[in-house]
Amino acid sequence: MTPIVEICDQPFDPETRLADFRDQLRHSGGLVSFTGIVRGEDGIEALELSHFDGFTQAQILEIANRATKRWPLEGILIVHRVGKMVPNEPIVLVAAASKHRREAFEAADFLMDYLKSEAPFWKKQYAGKDSAWIEPSSRDELDKKRWEI
Repeated sequence: MTPIVEICDQPFDPETRLADFRDQLRHSGGLVSFTGIVRGEDGIEALELSHFDGFTQAQILEIANRATKRWPLEGILIVHRVGKMVPNEPIVLVAAASKHRREAFEAADFLMDYLKSEAPFWKKQYAGKDSAWIEPSSRDELDKKRWEI
């Protein structure tokens, strides 16, 4: 099983992507997905993500490969947006498939925790005339630590 990792600079439909992924699975008993959307709280009008093409995909693939070594997975799908997005737009889709639900739940959770804290994206949020670079939060770092062995 080779994880699917895609970085896109245009809006994507999570339901369509998930249906396409599910159609490729043959032996899975569980498929868990998470769709992250851009929040519009605190006056945030847009979020912009930058990355280095090729490098970012390789780093995310490494995170996905760590998940495949930890759980008996039958598929991983990661779709991540870059560029400028507005509130309520999907920013990330993560899906993990396995024969049993527990492994799929844990793998999807692991993938999101590591994407939030280790994926090489540079994030800038816009609120009115103000903009600010944002870093992973202390909660993001704590979430990641729970997976350390």
